[in-house]
Amino acid sequence: MQPLPNIDWMLNELVGGVPHVRHVVVLSSDGLCIGQASTAPDTADAIAAACSGLQSLARAIAQMFPHGDGSTRTVGIEADGGYFCQMAAGPGAYLAVLADEEVDAGLLGDRMRTLVVRIGRHMTSPPRNDVRQAM
Repeated sequence: MQPLPNIDWMLNELVGGVPHVRHVVVLSSDGLCIGQASTAPDTADAIAAACSGLQSLARAIAQMFPHGDGSTRTVGIEADGGYFCQMAAGPGAYLAVLADEEVDAGLLGDRMRTLVVRIGRHMTSPPRNDVRQAM
């Protein structure tokens, strides 16, 4: 598998452009961190793993819609203390953001969509053919 280009600098633009964004992570569908901004590596890995599980649950719900294809575009959580948003970012990749409760959620969603379009081809994580080679 060819390594993906470093996109962390583009993710930092999201952190700098939307006040109160705490963590930005790009992950593969199997929960591996592809890129991060404003996030320690261990935290980014934990977020990526949790997002993978969340995406699996969201996909199970999406399959309940009779005219859909079972895919999800956006998953959002509003919790005490902040917001979480996960957005499809190309085949096999997702953009996840955690923000404080003071964030402008509309601005955040708009900037996330813009970022996904802007770097969508860089955020694609092709499936691995042989997981043993990666270890």
